[in-house]
Amino acid sequence: MDKIAEDFLFKYLNNAAPTGFETSGQKLWLEYIKPYTDEFIQDNYGTVAAIINKDAPYKVVIEAHADEISWFVNYISDDGYIYVVRNGGSDHQIAPSKRVNIHTDKGIVKGIFGWPAIHVRNKENDIKPELKNIFIDVGADNKEEVEKMGIHVGCVITFDDELMYLKDKDYIVGRALDNRIGGFMIAEVARKIHENKEKIPFALYIVNSVQEEVGLKGAEMIAHQIKPDVAVITDVCHDTHSPLYNKIESGDQKSGKGPVLTYGPAVQNNLLKMLIELAEKENIPFQRSAASRATGTDTDAFAYSNEGVPSALVSLPLKYMHTTVEMVHSKDVQSVIDLLHLFVVNLKDKHNFKYKLS
Repeated sequence: MDKIAEDFLFKYLNNAAPTGFETSGQKLWLEYIKPYTDEFIQDNYGTVAAIINKDAPYKVVIEAHADEISWFVNYISDDGYIYVVRNGGSDHQIAPSKRVNIHTDKGIVKGIFGWPAIHVRNKENDIKPELKNIFIDVGADNKEEVEKMGIHVGCVITFDDELMYLKDKDYIVGRALDNRIGGFMIAEVARKIHENKEKIPFALYIVNSVQEEVGLKGAEMIAHQIKPDVAVITDVCHDTHSPLYNKIESGDQKSGKGPVLTYGPAVQNNLLKMLIELAEKENIPFQRSAASRATGTDTDAFAYSNEGVPSALVSLPLKYMHTTVEMVHSKDVQSVIDLLHLFVVNLKDKHNFKYKLS
């Protein structure tokens, strides 16, 4: 990763872009990718697609989602404590002692998820964090003081954590790698095409979708707008070699061993075969996984849109999903970029992915 890419990665990942409030992140992403693409479109909810060779009739999508899990202010008590509801799959068990940013019209207000000390908890009264009892303290003495800070029901809340490296840059660690690291990777594909001066015969839509964490909503909307002929989706999957995972249930994927290619009903087999053959030919390491029914990613939204879009999923193995210390291997990030780039530059115009039945 060179300095240009690294600076963008840190700027983009450190910025908060909660589900439904992705605009600031989309601005950063678009600012970075614009020099490498021809133009862009956006929809009413903030999904952005940067496009190369827009007027070509055959449309190819590479996609990531831009949003991160967060919280909403749900209730402010008379004595000034704030209670929350989830915005996406936020984990109540990791909340106590975390610092937070409450996003208001007046700017960010700092707060903390408080928790009673271990000294006052015993075997009979060792309460556990639950959605109904975690709370935020902003240093206010009453509800009125909270409201004067600009905080109201509906304000969105993100954890106050920043990106870092571990083990001499082998690992990238932070919140919201799920899946803004995907937005970084697809932007790097566009940059690579531009810097290599590669010509592609079709329209390439590099899509950064909103609202994946609440049900693939952004992908659903933009798929109907673009009407692509083929789509390759990036997301993250679990590194099942970290403690407390069951490989029998969750599969066998490990950080540092390459991207994960998924089998499942929503994955078009001819497209998957093409990706596997490219990876094998160019010695890009990869792993395999199987999805029972849905993949749970934007792959499903694209696959079942319009009249059916040949779609595939390229996943990045990740440790500690939906925490503030999500962790991926730098080699895997580069392998995903390389595989997506190979797919785009090797794909023939108007390629027909239909199965041969006669």
